[in-house]
Amino acid sequence: MTGTFSIVSVMQQLLADITLFSAAASGIRLRNYQRQAAEEIVKSVMDQQGKSFVVMFPRQSGKNELQAQIETYLLTVFSQEGGEIIKISPTWKPQSINAMRRLERTLRRNVITKDLWKKEAGHIYRIGNASITFLSGSPESNIVGATASLLLELDEAQDIRPAKYEHEIAPMAAAGNATRVFWGTAWTADSLLAREMQTALKAENPDRNDRRVFRINAETVFREVPAYQAFVSEQVRRLGRDHPLIRTQYFSEELNGQTSLFSPERIRKMQGNHGFLSEPEAGMRCILLIDIAGADETSLTPDQQEEQRRDATAVTICRICNSDDGIVWQPIRRLHWLNIPLADQNMRLLDLIQRWQPEYSVIDATGIGAGIASFLMHKMGSTRILPFIFTAGSKSRLGWDFLAMIDTCRWQEPQPVDNEHPDQIAFQQQFFRELACCQSEILTGIDKRLKWGVPAGTRDPLSGEIVHDDLLMSAALSAALDQKLWQGKGETLIVPGRDPLNEMDKGY
Repeated sequence: MTGTFSIVSVMQQLLADITLFSAAASGIRLRNYQRQAAEEIVKSVMDQQGKSFVVMFPRQSGKNELQAQIETYLLTVFSQEGGEIIKISPTWKPQSINAMRRLERTLRRNVITKDLWKKEAGHIYRIGNASITFLSGSPESNIVGATASLLLELDEAQDIRPAKYEHEIAPMAAAGNATRVFWGTAWTADSLLAREMQTALKAENPDRNDRRVFRINAETVFREVPAYQAFVSEQVRRLGRDHPLIRTQYFSEELNGQTSLFSPERIRKMQGNHGFLSEPEAGMRCILLIDIAGADETSLTPDQQEEQRRDATAVTICRICNSDDGIVWQPIRRLHWLNIPLADQNMRLLDLIQRWQPEYSVIDATGIGAGIASFLMHKMGSTRILPFIFTAGSKSRLGWDFLAMIDTCRWQEPQPVDNEHPDQIAFQQQFFRELACCQSEILTGIDKRLKWGVPAGTRDPLSGEIVHDDLLMSAALSAALDQKLWQGKGETLIVPGRDPLNEMDKGY
């Protein structure tokens, strides 16, 4: 009798404290910043307070582990009384599927739940009368009608469209006054996560110890997980502290959705101490970066060029060298061809390659550029000519990676000398004007897409001249080759951009 009473007493203690429950039943010690969020969320559910919380954690700091512990705890506590949890992720595959796998692992390793849970209909998990249903919050999903009586969770809420939330997701919590939790990492100031954070902050009442927002950055995690500091330091070294992905994913700093991509501070990071060159130097490693003119611009007359041309063919010749942080790119000569027939461009580029003997030539193979790339590959071989096709996705990755090169000071502009190379000084000034006029828009969505470039019709505020982004796009092609050079891989043909986020989402 005493033994039975002791077991019941222990179970009552475990089910009264999520921190104790996680430690004793799952072997997981919640960190302080996890525990604070967990206790407030659980209290709101248990007392039917219907509060709305925002939990903004850095990447790989334990957000997903905390979700699984809260879900397992609530399913156990409400297994007799009953209740429904709804969890929404931006996509079904891979995000909802990954979330289900995490919960399964937690349910299996928990000594209380390991033999109690079951899975239904492929996306519902149940312990007794309590259940959790996983759904996709993608724009095309049809999820109207689901009801959350205990808890409504939105994972990676920064990637869920606000309209989707308002019309289809928010009503799920209405009937049962369910607690709502918006989980995620920082992104733009107009995202759903950012909007709900502002609302939650207004609802907080410090006098009543009523906390609704749990926003931490990497430095908070450092204090409890010293190894995390080494991990984040490596990401900062690779991308730069001011890179948008570092600012958002690790330091919880929101971005403006639409902004100038190359700030004066970022442009200042490009300053090198080398000079322009007219001819290759002995033993020099160099790369050619070639942005090809648009499909119809080579037929324009000189009188049409100012207002009607889209862009021109731009060539950037770079000297490269290794550093501890990666490849250092030093542009040493630029060329800018307007209204040049395609056949002439073929021969000019062939002459440049033969004269400068670059290790690689990265060429814009979009549209008519495909024909020029094919010609050069036939003449010089496919191992030295690397085509790059611009799409919305590849241009986004190119932009992110080019920013990483700049933010780590690995793109170094020449230091002009008076009366030397006046044409190159003029091209460099044009390049800086293009940087200053480049605008960007960061889109909501799992792929973190970056739209960037100089908007059509942009004019220089001082001269009034039309500004394009020929030289900028030529320079940015370096980012398509940067990691290939550093890693020494032999990949050829289409050169894809590298997505830094691929390395940020492993594990919890």
